Amino acid sequence: MNIYPQPLQLPCCTAFNLRNPTSSISSSGTRLLTRNPYPHQLLLSPFPHLSSPNANTKRRRVVSLAATSLELPLLPFVVNEVLVPSESKTLHLYEARYLSLLEESLMRKKKLFVHFVLDPILVNDSSTEPSFAARYGCLVCIENVERLDVGALVSIRGVGRVKLVAFLQAEPYLQGVVVPEHDKVPDSPSRISSKVIEVKEALSNLNSLEIKLKAPKEALLQTSTANSLVWAEKEPFIDCDEAFIPSLPERVSFVGLQPVSGSTQSELQKLQNKKLRAMELKDTLQRLDDSLELIKENISMVAAKLAIQSLETK
Repeated sequence: MNIYPQPLQLPCCTAFNLRNPTSSISSSGTRLLTRNPYPHQLLLSPFPHLSSPNANTKRRRVVSLAATSLELPLLPFVVNEVLVPSESKTLHLYEARYLSLLEESLMRKKKLFVHFVLDPILVNDSSTEPSFAARYGCLVCIENVERLDVGALVSIRGVGRVKLVAFLQAEPYLQGVVVPEHDKVPDSPSRISSKVIEVKEALSNLNSLEIKLKAPKEALLQTSTANSLVWAEKEPFIDCDEAFIPSLPERVSFVGLQPVSGSTQSELQKLQNKKLRAMELKDTLQRLDDSLELIKENISMVAAKLAIQSLETK
């Protein structure tokens, strides 16, 4: 059984027309929508008539106005596999297109690519086929690659949120242009600093409890939160524009959004919902507050499990 998260299967992307965005394509193709009911998202639709004749010009204009942008490979996932900054994940890549993406990232993109969610949405009531929104983009760096007989195990780390502003190619893998997304400048830096200290202390308490909890071998690593905090506290050594690196408080605000040892399926689902909210927030202080609340809940949960474990060993 494959226990690693898998990229989303995208057979519909094979007909994506990059040279002439107004030419007709088959109903199985995908296309950029310029009439975007979700202006903060990039939409894909199987309906060519919804594209403006000036779609390509508009797309170039959007990219040229961006102060900082990167052209990177894009790896799509379903919504319950959203990745947040500071989080680590191991992927098993074995399809030829995703192995090509891996080589592109390693050889020509400074070990960077974009992890994003391809989310089905309803554009209008008359639509008979689904459209998709490209959401929750996260710039990731490759930390380790283990070659296998079939494919490779790839360890990645979320760096910072990005917005996908244009698709450049669909074959053999998706590639597009992204710009950085950050929180608003805080009104009270002193409040942010004190909250960061509070969150870090709570994370330390949680980690101390986690390492005492005897989890089954297949459980998630107990050190995930501690590892994420170590990464967040140091200035990330990543060979890309500094505009893509979140501030220290913003990085720390995501650290608490990690699964803890022995989490149940319902607890993991609750965590996913909190991760989605955290990715949408642009207020560092609010995310720190939300993170602190979750950490305290996890401390109580782990403490209760430790008490049960203590009774069972007597």
